[in-house]
Amino acid sequence: MRLRNNPEAIDILQAHDNICFINPKDMPNTWSKVFGNDHPIYIEIGMGKGDFILENAKRYPEINFIGIEKYTTVMAIALKKALKEEVPSNLRYLKEDAVMLSEVFGEGEVSQIFLNFSDPWPKKRHAKRRLTYPSYLDIYKHILKKEGHIIFKTDNRGLFEYSLSSFANYGMHFNDVCLDLHHSEGYEDNIMTEYERKFSPKGPIYRADVNMKE
Repeated sequence: MRLRNNPEAIDILQAHDNICFINPKDMPNTWSKVFGNDHPIYIEIGMGKGDFILENAKRYPEINFIGIEKYTTVMAIALKKALKEEVPSNLRYLKEDAVMLSEVFGEGEVSQIFLNFSDPWPKKRHAKRRLTYPSYLDIYKHILKKEGHIIFKTDNRGLFEYSLSSFANYGMHFNDVCLDLHHSEGYEDNIMTEYERKFSPKGPIYRADVNMKE
């Protein structure tokens, strides 16, 4: 269920423009200046209410994290959560649509992309909207470092199968594929999203780790 629009959300974001960027321009190859260091940059596309990216920033201070969300109201919720604590210095928020990411990040500027529980868009006529559709993979290829990874999680079997096929057809390398994340060994450090906590009891969580072939 989509949240009702909050007319005050944009004001909340604008009040914290030091950590929150709203449809920014002229940003490619400037993120190291934003963070004040040259640490690797990990982004989450469609961060929802922000639990995942916030916990990552706390746990891994040697990495810079950017939570990306296109819905203003949802992004304001994520920001307000972080503001209840001291916002980690290695965390920023970006209000932007995924189709625009090549205009926000420079070539090879990102080290890792998280795609967590993306909208499955189950109808065939909507396939181009899936975040693992080839046109999106083109964008990821541009902004990712050569060794950069995409970590993909979903509870939707149809989307998972489609995405594996999309990755394979694109010529990507599979580092890991897991068909039941929460009941498999070796994933004890998994950080859950708010969606994941709510829906994982209803069925398996699927995960894939892929990167572009040299």
